[in-house]
Amino acid sequence: MITLAHVYGLAGLFFGAIALLSAWDRTNPRRMINALFWGLMAVSFLFGERIGDLGNGVLATSLVMLGALGLGKGAAALPSGDSRLALARRHGNLLFLPALIIPTTALAGTLLVRQTAWAASWIDPAQATLICLAIGALIAVGVLMIWLRPPPLAPLKEAQRLLETVGWAAILPQMLAALGAVFLAAGVGEDIGRLASLWLPLETRTTAVIAYCLGMALFTIMMGNAFAAFPVMTAAIGLPILIKGFGGNPAAVCAIGMLAGFCGTLLTPMAANFNVVPANLLDLPDRRRAFNGVIRAQAPTAMALLLVNILLMNALAFSP
Repeated sequence: MITLAHVYGLAGLFFGAIALLSAWDRTNPRRMINALFWGLMAVSFLFGERIGDLGNGVLATSLVMLGALGLGKGAAALPSGDSRLALARRHGNLLFLPALIIPTTALAGTLLVRQTAWAASWIDPAQATLICLAIGALIAVGVLMIWLRPPPLAPLKEAQRLLETVGWAAILPQMLAALGAVFLAAGVGEDIGRLASLWLPLETRTTAVIAYCLGMALFTIMMGNAFAAFPVMTAAIGLPILIKGFGGNPAAVCAIGMLAGFCGTLLTPMAANFNVVPANLLDLPDRRRAFNGVIRAQAPTAMALLLVNILLMNALAFSP
């Protein structure tokens, strides 16, 4: 049976390959820092369960220190603009096909595992979505290799180029999600719940919904990631008040609560993976102004969506 451990192993091998390519890239003046950073990521995925809590803590701290030193960027050999334009004109919108294979495989595979016994015997039903997502990525790469016939190492070299462009922000969601789990284990959610009960009028369903959605957005703004805010705010308000107190549907409360948190992601400089990476990927000349401009451009949409999420939760998460 394919389990999440196999997906972690695949991710570990991927990061190990990126580490080796980084070490061999003599055009990158900080190639050994890059190699060590991505090598530690490989160790995390391959041996995380075996090195224990202390080992994982040292590994995470080492990643932070290496990220603070700064990762480098090599001079990747890209096809000329004319050749890329010719390729785009030749294949047109079919170039989007591999990108569509991944979500299609994830959705179809998840439904298949949940509704058929033979698929559930091959794929762990508890982690079907993540496993099918990884399978979809492999299928998409295979289709590209057969269709476009690039050099064998092209997928890994393009991944290396993209990771070097994004830098340490590529692993920020994973780190912040882990931070949210630490906060939950430390009882931060319960403390916030007690403070909210003392200072906020949570006696009515509407005010509780507003407090939960706003809390998700604000906590995301502070921490930079909705996955970090989710366990804290759900333990504080979502579970004890909305679900247990007012009988809210857990799936609807949690799903719309996450969407409210994502609204906060659009408004914060802490979400470097969303709000710094676009400026880096586009190679904009004035990164500071571009970074602030990203947030300014997103702010009206974020505020409007936050209001919509509050209305949706109040209307859909509770039985009439």
